Amino acid sequence: MQFGETLVLAAVTVSDQQSHLPFFPLTVEYREKSYAAGKIPGGFFKREGRPGEEEILAARLIDRSIRPLFPKGFKNEVQVYVYVLSADQENDADVIGLTAASQALAISRVPWEGPVAGVRVGRVDGQWILNPTFQQLENSDIDMVVSGNATSIAMVEGGALELGEDEIAEGLSAAQHGIAELVAMQQEIIKAVGTPKIEWSLPEAPDGLAERVRDRAAARVSEALILEEKTERVQALASVRADIVDELQDDFPEHLAEVRRVLDETESDTMRRQVLDRGERVDGRALDTVRPISCDVGLLPRAHGSALFTRGQTQALVTTTLGTVSDEQRIDNIDVPQETTKSFMLHYNFPSFSVGEVRPVRGVSRREIGHGNLAERALQALLPPYDEFPYTIRIVSDVLESNGSSSMATVCGGSLTLMDAGVPMKAACAGVAMGLIKEGDRVAVLTDILGTEDHLGDMDFKVAGTRDGVTAIQMDIKVKGLEIAIIREALHKARTARLHILDVMAQTLAEPRSQLSKYAPRIITVQINPERIGDIIGPKGKIIRGIQEETGAEINVDDSGMVTISSIDGDAGERARQMIEAIVQEPEIGAVYEGMVKSTTAFGAFVEIIPGREGLLHISELQHARTQKTEDVVKKGDMVRVKLLEIDDRGKMRLSRKALLEKPADAPEEEPRRSRSRS
Repeated sequence: MQFGETLVLAAVTVSDQQSHLPFFPLTVEYREKSYAAGKIPGGFFKREGRPGEEEILAARLIDRSIRPLFPKGFKNEVQVYVYVLSADQENDADVIGLTAASQALAISRVPWEGPVAGVRVGRVDGQWILNPTFQQLENSDIDMVVSGNATSIAMVEGGALELGEDEIAEGLSAAQHGIAELVAMQQEIIKAVGTPKIEWSLPEAPDGLAERVRDRAAARVSEALILEEKTERVQALASVRADIVDELQDDFPEHLAEVRRVLDETESDTMRRQVLDRGERVDGRALDTVRPISCDVGLLPRAHGSALFTRGQTQALVTTTLGTVSDEQRIDNIDVPQETTKSFMLHYNFPSFSVGEVRPVRGVSRREIGHGNLAERALQALLPPYDEFPYTIRIVSDVLESNGSSSMATVCGGSLTLMDAGVPMKAACAGVAMGLIKEGDRVAVLTDILGTEDHLGDMDFKVAGTRDGVTAIQMDIKVKGLEIAIIREALHKARTARLHILDVMAQTLAEPRSQLSKYAPRIITVQINPERIGDIIGPKGKIIRGIQEETGAEINVDDSGMVTISSIDGDAGERARQMIEAIVQEPEIGAVYEGMVKSTTAFGAFVEIIPGREGLLHISELQHARTQKTEDVVKKGDMVRVKLLEIDDRGKMRLSRKALLEKPADAPEEEPRRSRSRS
């Protein structure tokens, strides 16, 4: 599939055998080939390695868009590969890969209830743009990826500059029109080249098995689901499962998997009926109630900023570290011609103890990368411009307990830790996860969902923002699609919850601290003429190294002439600034300087009035009296006060010492200076 000169390949394979895993084994891989942009991979091996964050995020977009459309109970392993084969560095390949994956699935043997399509939505000068270029996105107040079918939305992921809920809904409507066109295009291709689907069926259970399971489990499951504490609820449900399996294993020894499947259905059906029939949630809250919240800041003595955000049984410890330009992350991908840097990072960690599980410690999971990216996007729009606050900022969120949205707890904790660190944010930011129970025309939108409500419900809709608008949004569903009207309702209920959370956060810390931590570096920036960069660096870096060794400050200079000076000691940074400004200052005619005599000649002395800049102190300008020999007045190494009299067209400077001396009463009148020009 090609858009502009960006081209992707999507390939689908499916196993002929059903797996025995308790979940549907779908794998989505999205990989960018360096040759797509005419690049050779860096490093020693010169070949593509493990996927980067952008590739993982694109794979997640595709996975979340296509997964709900596989038939329930289908367990054949499916793999979807998307390769970016050509990148024009104008159009992002992720949404093209999403649509291409849909097309490949739709014409494959895999039973799948597509097609779907994906579009990116931007808005420039109030005009909605579908699939904007990278350049257009730089001027857009929203960057949102939307997928779905011709009539409904299936997945949303994006960030915005504090847009209102109704504006977000307008963007979804604009996306829906583009999705409908792409779906129609796929339908034509399916008619032409589609293949018959795999024949499969769910294993048939013995007569009476489902009824016996439900009769024995329904009442006990209902009692367990309303237990407020997660641990008690999980243990009660596990006890029900164990008892029912034990009771029926003699009667159905070969169908215990089916017994467990019916138990899962019973739990889901019971929870959903409680919500729709009685408005009763798992932990007894009303549909719109947010769990109790507590906030603490400044817990860690050495961290530049720290916050502990707790909502119900979800808790995140979030810290901020302020660094210098040397701490920026270097990024090399196929979307831009040159290597770029990133000065704001948010890293999210989800250890197994946070959910009371024991599992091997591996590398960072795709889920952790996705959740971290969502929280990073929510906060990034609120950071001060780099030229006003030239720090590299790293936030780390360590989830300590999770029963609900830990990514939204990360947003709340991230906002608090930034303010605790003294980062001058535009506004505080909070987030909340919304859920949905939908049975036909009966709909219930849930605020601040628990893990069980996420698992058994139809939607996980995360919305983050300020009092003025939305900064990040992410929606996943388990049904085929949702109407925009339901999404709009969820957006407005999320706003009500967000304002409540912001009120609670403000009771702990309402605005950024006025001073940075004493352990954070102090940064001073100086803009110089780019042509003078070499004067600061010096031959083989001699001058800049000397300044750093003398002051203890760290100095970085970029190609634009921006000099960044960082130090823990503010006085050290100020000394470095003065030394740099002395080097790059332009000589001013009539100004008085104190400089060192670098050398002497028969006709005068050369004095360094600015580091690296020497002028001639002619022998006639040494004193009012006649001077027989330069060394009679000044010698090499002497410090002497001089006045700058003239700078000629070639930049040579004429200095005078006698202009600063009082003229003796008996001194002879000076003869006019002879011109060098000839008539």
